[in-house]
Amino acid sequence: MRSSLIIADLHLVSGEVEKTKIFVDFCQNQAAKVDQLFILGDLFNTWLGDDLSIDYYPQVIQALKTLSQNTQIKVMSGNRDFLMGQDFEAKTGCELIKEPYFFEQGNQQFVLMHGDALCTDDSDYQRLKKVLQHPLTKFVFLRLPKKIRLRLAGQLRQKSVKAQQYKSREIMDVNPDSVNDLMNKYPGADLIHGHTHRQKTHEGDDFRRYVLGDWSSEKGNAIKIDSELTWLEINA
Repeated sequence: MRSSLIIADLHLVSGEVEKTKIFVDFCQNQAAKVDQLFILGDLFNTWLGDDLSIDYYPQVIQALKTLSQNTQIKVMSGNRDFLMGQDFEAKTGCELIKEPYFFEQGNQQFVLMHGDALCTDDSDYQRLKKVLQHPLTKFVFLRLPKKIRLRLAGQLRQKSVKAQQYKSREIMDVNPDSVNDLMNKYPGADLIHGHTHRQKTHEGDDFRRYVLGDWSSEKGNAIKIDSELTWLEINA
Protein backbone atom coordinates (compact mmCIF):
# COMPACT_ATOMS: atom_id res chain seq x y z
CA MET A 1 0.00 0.00 0.00
CA ARG A 2 1.42 3.36 -1.08
CA SER A 3 1.60 6.11 1.52
CA SER A 4 1.58 9.89 1.24
CA LEU A 5 2.11 12.90 3.48
CA ILE A 6 0.57 16.31 2.79
CA ILE A 7 1.65 19.60 4.37
CA ALA A 8 1.23 23.32 3.66
CA ASP A 9 1.98 26.81 4.91
CA LEU A 10 5.32 26.38 6.61
CA HIS A 11 6.27 29.97 5.69
CA LEU A 12 9.97 29.23 6.16
CA VAL A 13 12.13 32.32 6.67
CA SER A 14 15.86 32.43 6.00
CA GLY A 15 17.73 32.31 9.28
CA GLU A 16 14.75 31.06 11.29
CA VAL A 17 16.57 28.22 13.01
CA GLU A 18 13.78 26.56 15.01
CA LYS A 19 11.20 26.09 12.26
CA THR A 20 13.84 25.11 9.71
CA LYS A 21 15.06 22.40 12.09
CA ILE A 22 11.52 21.05 12.53
CA PHE A 23 11.16 20.77 8.76
CA VAL A 24 14.57 19.19 8.22
CA ASP A 25 13.84 16.64 10.98
CA PHE A 26 10.45 15.98 9.37
CA CYS A 27 12.15 15.25 6.03
CA GLN A 28 14.68 12.93 7.66
CA ASN A 29 12.12 11.02 9.72
CA GLN A 30 8.40 11.00 8.86
CA ALA A 31 8.70 11.99 5.19
CA ALA A 32 11.51 9.50 4.52
CA LYS A 33 9.13 6.65 5.38
CA VAL A 34 6.45 7.41 2.76
CA ASP A 35 6.28 7.10 -1.01
CA GLN A 36 5.37 10.70 -1.74
CA LEU A 37 5.19 14.09 -0.08
CA PHE A 38 2.86 16.86 -1.23
CA ILE A 39 3.59 20.46 -0.20
CA LEU A 40 0.52 22.58 -0.93
CA GLY A 41 2.00 26.03 -1.17
CA ASP A 42 3.83 28.60 0.95
CA LEU A 43 6.69 26.34 1.88
CA PHE A 44 8.62 29.62 1.93
CA ASN A 45 7.41 32.90 3.35
CA THR A 46 9.04 34.74 0.44
CA TRP A 47 10.48 33.51 -2.86
CA LEU A 48 11.79 36.21 -5.17
CA GLY A 49 13.12 33.99 -7.94
CA ASP A 50 15.37 30.94 -7.98
CA ASP A 51 18.48 33.03 -8.67
CA LEU A 52 17.91 35.02 -5.49
CA SER A 53 16.16 32.74 -3.03
CA ILE A 54 17.80 29.32 -3.41
CA ASP A 55 20.94 30.56 -1.68
CA TYR A 56 18.90 31.76 1.31
CA TYR A 57 17.75 28.25 2.25
CA PRO A 58 20.73 25.85 2.02
CA GLN A 59 19.49 23.47 4.72
CA VAL A 60 16.00 23.25 3.26
CA ILE A 61 17.28 22.71 -0.29
CA GLN A 62 19.65 19.96 0.88
CA ALA A 63 16.95 18.27 2.98
CA LEU A 64 14.61 18.17 -0.02
CA LYS A 65 17.36 16.93 -2.33
CA THR A 66 18.25 14.10 0.04
CA LEU A 67 14.60 13.17 0.62
CA SER A 68 13.85 13.15 -3.12
CA GLN A 69 16.27 10.27 -3.65
CA ASN A 70 13.66 7.85 -2.28
CA THR A 71 10.47 9.88 -1.83
CA GLN A 72 8.60 11.66 -4.61
CA ILE A 73 8.10 15.31 -3.66
CA LYS A 74 5.40 17.33 -5.40
CA VAL A 75 5.30 21.03 -4.62
CA MET A 76 2.43 23.39 -5.35
CA SER A 77 3.19 27.08 -5.23
CA GLY A 78 1.26 29.33 -2.87
CA ASN A 79 0.64 33.05 -2.76
CA ARG A 80 4.06 33.63 -1.15
CA ASP A 81 6.31 31.39 -3.26
CA PHE A 82 4.73 31.35 -6.73
CA LEU A 83 8.05 32.35 -8.34
CA MET A 84 9.66 28.94 -7.81
CA GLY A 85 10.95 27.60 -11.12
CA GLN A 86 13.08 25.06 -12.95
CA ASP A 87 16.23 25.75 -10.96
CA PHE A 88 14.32 24.99 -7.76
CA GLU A 89 13.23 21.67 -9.25
CA ALA A 90 16.77 20.85 -10.36
CA LYS A 91 18.37 21.74 -7.02
CA THR A 92 15.83 19.87 -4.89
CA GLY A 93 14.60 16.98 -7.02
CA CYS A 94 11.04 18.19 -6.43
CA GLU A 95 8.32 18.38 -9.07
CA LEU A 96 6.29 21.59 -9.29
CA ILE A 97 2.59 20.84 -9.80
CA LYS A 98 -0.38 23.05 -10.67
CA GLU A 99 -3.71 23.28 -8.93
CA PRO A 100 -6.21 21.72 -8.79
CA TYR A 101 -4.20 18.49 -8.55
CA PHE A 102 -6.17 15.24 -8.59
CA PHE A 103 -4.74 12.00 -7.31
CA GLU A 104 -5.94 8.56 -6.32
CA GLN A 105 -4.56 6.28 -3.66
CA GLY A 106 -6.17 2.88 -3.31
CA ASN A 107 -9.90 3.50 -3.36
CA GLN A 108 -9.53 7.11 -2.21
CA GLN A 109 -9.64 10.21 -4.44
CA PHE A 110 -8.46 13.69 -3.54
CA VAL A 111 -8.32 17.17 -5.02
CA LEU A 112 -5.38 19.25 -3.76
CA MET A 113 -5.34 23.06 -3.72
CA HIS A 114 -3.33 25.76 -2.03
CA GLY A 115 -6.66 27.32 -1.13
CA ASP A 116 -6.42 31.01 -1.92
CA ALA A 117 -8.27 30.60 -5.22
CA LEU A 118 -11.32 29.52 -3.20
CA CYS A 119 -11.34 32.73 -1.10
CA THR A 120 -13.46 34.52 -3.69
CA ASP A 121 -15.17 36.86 -1.21
CA ASP A 122 -11.86 38.70 -0.91
CA SER A 123 -12.19 40.47 -4.25
CA ASP A 124 -9.30 42.89 -3.62
CA TYR A 125 -6.94 39.98 -3.01
CA GLN A 126 -8.13 38.13 -6.11
CA ARG A 127 -7.56 41.19 -8.30
CA LEU A 128 -4.05 41.68 -6.91
CA LYS A 129 -3.25 38.00 -7.36
CA LYS A 130 -4.36 38.15 -11.00
CA VAL A 131 -1.90 40.99 -11.62
CA LEU A 132 1.04 39.64 -9.62
CA GLN A 133 0.83 36.11 -10.99
CA HIS A 134 0.26 37.11 -14.61
CA PRO A 135 3.03 35.62 -16.79
CA LEU A 136 4.08 39.06 -18.04
CA THR A 137 4.38 40.44 -14.49
CA LYS A 138 6.49 37.49 -13.41
CA PHE A 139 8.67 37.79 -16.52
CA VAL A 140 9.42 41.45 -15.83
CA PHE A 141 9.88 41.03 -12.05
CA LEU A 142 12.38 38.18 -12.39
CA ARG A 143 14.56 40.38 -14.59
CA LEU A 144 14.74 43.25 -12.15
CA PRO A 145 17.94 43.74 -10.09
CA LYS A 146 17.94 41.76 -6.85
CA LYS A 147 17.92 44.86 -4.63
CA ILE A 148 14.80 46.19 -6.37
CA ARG A 149 13.04 42.83 -6.03
CA LEU A 150 13.79 42.77 -2.32
CA ARG A 151 12.48 46.31 -1.83
CA LEU A 152 9.30 45.72 -3.83
CA ALA A 153 8.58 42.48 -1.98
CA GLY A 154 8.92 44.26 1.36
CA GLN A 155 6.54 47.02 0.28
CA LEU A 156 3.93 44.54 -0.95
CA ARG A 157 4.15 42.56 2.26
CA GLN A 158 3.59 45.68 4.38
CA LYS A 159 0.52 46.59 2.32
CA SER A 160 -0.81 43.04 2.62
CA VAL A 161 -0.47 42.99 6.42
CA LYS A 162 -2.17 46.37 6.68
CA ALA A 163 -5.03 45.34 4.41
CA GLN A 164 -5.70 42.16 6.39
CA GLN A 165 -6.28 44.21 9.56
CA TYR A 166 -9.51 45.53 8.08
CA LYS A 167 -10.84 42.26 6.67
CA SER A 168 -13.21 39.95 8.49
CA ARG A 169 -12.43 36.28 9.10
CA GLU A 170 -15.30 35.37 6.79
CA ILE A 171 -13.89 37.32 3.85
CA MET A 172 -10.49 35.66 4.23
CA ASP A 173 -11.97 32.15 4.39
CA VAL A 174 -13.04 29.99 1.46
CA ASN A 175 -16.38 30.67 -0.19
CA PRO A 176 -18.71 27.63 0.09
CA ASP A 177 -20.13 28.13 -3.40
CA SER A 178 -16.63 28.25 -4.91
CA VAL A 179 -15.73 25.05 -3.07
CA ASN A 180 -18.88 23.31 -4.30
CA ASP A 181 -18.33 24.50 -7.88
CA LEU A 182 -14.85 22.98 -7.79
CA MET A 183 -15.87 19.69 -6.23
CA ASN A 184 -18.80 19.20 -8.61
CA LYS A 185 -16.12 18.52 -11.22
CA TYR A 186 -14.66 15.70 -9.10
CA PRO A 187 -17.52 13.49 -7.89
CA GLY A 188 -16.42 11.01 -5.25
CA ALA A 189 -13.30 12.96 -4.27
CA ASP A 190 -12.44 14.84 -1.09
CA LEU A 191 -10.70 18.23 -0.94
CA ILE A 192 -7.44 19.03 0.86
CA HIS A 193 -6.10 22.59 1.00
CA GLY A 194 -4.18 25.09 3.09
CA HIS A 195 -3.79 28.89 2.97
CA THR A 196 -6.38 29.85 5.60
CA HIS A 197 -4.37 28.31 8.49
CA ARG A 198 -7.65 27.02 10.00
CA GLN A 199 -6.85 23.38 10.59
CA LYS A 200 -10.04 21.34 10.60
CA THR A 201 -11.98 18.51 8.97
CA HIS A 202 -15.28 19.71 7.48
CA GLU A 203 -17.94 17.05 6.90
CA GLY A 204 -20.13 17.77 3.88
CA ASP A 205 -22.99 15.90 2.25
CA ASP A 206 -20.96 14.82 -0.76
CA PHE A 207 -17.32 15.26 0.30
CA ARG A 208 -15.00 16.06 3.16
CA ARG A 209 -12.84 19.18 3.19
CA TYR A 210 -9.56 18.91 5.06
CA VAL A 211 -7.87 22.21 5.91
CA LEU A 212 -4.18 22.07 6.80
CA GLY A 213 -2.84 24.41 9.45
CA ASP A 214 0.32 26.48 9.31
CA TRP A 215 3.58 25.60 11.10
CA SER A 216 5.10 27.42 14.05
CA SER A 217 8.60 27.34 15.52
CA GLU A 218 7.37 24.66 17.92
CA LYS A 219 5.21 22.30 15.86
CA GLY A 220 3.58 21.55 12.55
CA ASN A 221 0.83 19.36 11.17
CA ALA A 222 0.36 16.93 8.31
CA ILE A 223 -2.14 14.59 6.75
CA LYS A 224 -1.05 11.01 6.17
CA ILE A 225 -2.83 8.85 3.63
CA ASP A 226 -2.31 5.10 3.33
CA SER A 227 -5.19 2.69 3.89
CA GLU A 228 -6.96 5.59 5.61
CA LEU A 229 -6.50 9.30 6.25
CA THR A 230 -5.08 10.47 9.58
CA TRP A 231 -3.88 13.75 11.04
CA LEU A 232 -0.33 13.98 12.37
CA GLU A 233 1.22 16.51 14.71
CA ILE A 234 4.86 17.30 13.95
CA ASN A 235 6.73 18.28 17.12
CA ALA A 236 10.07 19.96 17.62
